[in-house]
Amino acid sequence: MKEQFVTILPNIRSLYNIGSIFRTADAAGIDKIYLTGYSGRPDRQPQIAKTALGAEKSVAWEYHYHTWQVIEDLKKQGFQIIALEQTKTSIDYRKYKPQQKVALLVGNEKTGLSKQILKRCDKIIHLPMKGQKESLNVAVAFGIISYYLNS
Repeated sequence: MKEQFVTILPNIRSLYNIGSIFRTADAAGIDKIYLTGYSGRPDRQPQIAKTALGAEKSVAWEYHYHTWQVIEDLKKQGFQIIALEQTKTSIDYRKYKPQQKVALLVGNEKTGLSKQILKRCDKIIHLPMKGQKESLNVAVAFGIISYYLNS
């Protein structure tokens, strides 16, 4: 199977968020998940299976310590690297239309994605926030964006 839509999860703290992302990735048709940094792994943290409900077995995944290396490898394979992050230059996700293979990055629950990672991305998109909170739970945000990008 040729991969068209993958996601990269650098430094996700909560094993339950990782499990939820696996389950959503399965439902949304994501081809592969790259776990990087200190993100938990299904083969080492059985808690992931509690929320993944088997999706940790149906969605292909790999672990790499260095996020930047995964990004560079995917760029060589023709992927456009998209970050989900609120920045001064990010665009509303509804204005972004994928034109090629997509690698979506969602970051740490507290600190988001680092500036070094954002510099390697081709586009930075955000979810507009209408309430008082500045962000959504990472697994919820991933669900919204993954369905939008893979529709």
